[in-house]
This record gives sequence, structure tokens and C-alpha cells, in this order.
Amino acid sequence: MVIPDRCKPLLVLPLVALLEACGSYSAHDSAPTRGRVSLPDDPVPRDEPRSRYGNGPYYKVYGETYRVLDTNYGYRERGVASWYGKKFHGRPTSSQETYDMYAMTAAHKSLPLPSYVEVRNLRNGKSIVVRVNDRGPFVDNRLIDLSYAAALKLDMVTDGTSLVEVSAISFDRQPAQRGKSVITETPELDRAESVYVQVGAFGEAENARRRFVMLRDLGIDTAFVDRDRSASPALYRVRIGPIASVTQYDSIVERLQHVGISETHLVTE
Repeated sequence: MVIPDRCKPLLVLPLVALLEACGSYSAHDSAPTRGRVSLPDDPVPRDEPRSRYGNGPYYKVYGETYRVLDTNYGYRERGVASWYGKKFHGRPTSSQETYDMYAMTAAHKSLPLPSYVEVRNLRNGKSIVVRVNDRGPFVDNRLIDLSYAAALKLDMVTDGTSLVEVSAISFDRQPAQRGKSVITETPELDRAESVYVQVGAFGEAENARRRFVMLRDLGIDTAFVDRDRSASPALYRVRIGPIASVTQYDSIVERLQHVGISETHLVTE
């Protein structure tokens, strides 16, 4: 196993303890035991140099290799957010900063450290900005691990997870551009949206129909084909939903993986 930079000083620990000491590896965590928590302000994004630690370019955890992105420019992805709290409070993050569950931070598997991202809860429309300074979460179908305070502001502590959109706030230049730095624009929405799993986009109606029939044979009765008439030629998107919860999303993804469908995307309307 290749150990991330932040873990090298801890090589004397047993493997299980080593993994638990080096970031958000576990879904089992807890909120603070003290009373009401004052919600912090979101951090103000600024152009920062890359951390000496946690920036790869590659690292391996639990036998899986992860690649650190060269830039966060243009990064936007939808998926599941989780959170980590008291279990890791006061421990070193991948960037060797101390994890503070009351700060607006997050862990991500591939974004450069540090990075700033906007996280939007697709279930309630709430948005926050966090500073990514850690690696994780190393759990299937999880996109980002938020600090306790960040999860509290997104109103997802009780549920533990939520469907989110993560958009980088980048100071990097576009690869072919020679102008000033660019901050990724994200839509300003203050409402929840309907969320769907897209499992294919086809130029031929018959190919879309085959994928649709496969999904129905799996017992996924919420599958449908959406024809995009604005595209020329027409585009047929096969979707499942709307998705009501992370549990439903995880179940659908697991069933799709069993039949060899691993490329899925969350889309909203």
C-alpha cells in the first residue's frame, strides 16, 4: 500500500489505526456533545499556493489508486456529500493542517489542496463555500466529506448525507487562455430541484430503448427516456427518478453496477 504524504510520520501504527488517523475514512462519526454551535461565516476564497502535503500526483488507499487533478478549473460534479466530526477533530488532515470540525472545510479525493468549492444541497437549495484541505471520503458513491459545521449549514447533519453539486471556485487559468484568472460561475438557486440518475445519452432511439428495457428488467420502474428536441439530430437520454434520497440513489447505483453500468450522472431539473 502506498501511503499518502500525511500518513508517513505514522508508519509505526497498525494498519487500521493508521487509516483512521489520516483523514475521513469512516462513515461512523458523531456530532459534538456541547450545546448549540455558532455557525461560522463561509471562507472568502483566495489564491493560495499548493500544500506541500497531500497533492500526489497519485496515492493509494484500500488498494485503489487516486489521481490528484492538475487544476480545479472548471470542476463541477454532482454526487453524495457526507460529513465527519468529533472522531477526527484535532487530528492532522492530508495537508497537515489540524482538522477543526467547527471550521468550513472539506475532504475530497482529487481536487488540489487547498481548493475552494461551492457546495449546493440539491434537496433544499442551500449553498455554502468550503475550503478543501483533506483527502476522502473513501467510501463508495461519496463525492465530498464536509466538516460538521459545513454540514450543519447545509441542514444535512441529521440525515448524515445529501445529494449535492460541488463547483470549484478557481483562480487557475484556463489551459489555453492567457488572460486573467477565472472564477467558475455557478447558478444562483434558492430552491430544491428534482434529481435524476442519467444512465446514457444516445443519438439513436433504438439504443435508448434497449437501455430502458434493461432498466425495467432490473425492476427499476422509474426509468424513462427523455428526448431532447432542441438537439440536432435528436438526443435520447435515459434517466431514473426523481430520486428522493441518498439511500435510493445508492441502491440504484449498486444495481446498475451489477449489470456493468458504471457511468452514471446526477442531473437536475
